[in-house]
Amino acid sequence: MKAAQKAGVAAELKALMLAEPKLTLAVAESLTAGNVQAQIAGVSGASGYFLGGVTAYSIEEKVRLLGVNRASAKKVNCVSARVAEEMARGAAELFGADLAVATTGYAEPSVADGVASPMAWWAIAHRRRGRGVTILSGRVECPGERRVAVQQIIAGAVLAELAAYLRVWRTSR
Repeated sequence: MKAAQKAGVAAELKALMLAEPKLTLAVAESLTAGNVQAQIAGVSGASGYFLGGVTAYSIEEKVRLLGVNRASAKKVNCVSARVAEEMARGAAELFGADLAVATTGYAEPSVADGVASPMAWWAIAHRRRGRGVTILSGRVECPGERRVAVQQIIAGAVLAELAAYLRVWRTSR
């Protein structure tokens, strides 16, 4: 995703978050290493909805801070849809946010883990007052991309997914 596209998604996200009813957002990141938070905060006025985030690389921190299930995370080296979903739910709870996004994956190929190409799972958790939590997740592949580009691509992808979700949610209410 190019810089102008990132800025456009972040600006749209701001408008969607601040429309009535206003919503709050938290982030849990692993492979994106703060890139999701940086893209959100790159837009003036993000403090009107962005509560904060956690970059948790280790299983210990994902378990301790975000409530990730240790046993299931250990089986997949902390990289799965379930782990991303637990991270998103945990970030929403940790910050008391209406919405949270999460990323976990591989910024580079990992022969030891059987990963031939960079990839990530993303998740969105929406705590809906009186209606429980809505969870969405997906996967992004980044064949041939280098580490820093992968981190930026994944960060942009999860924010684009959040904006798409909010567009639908706001029109279907």
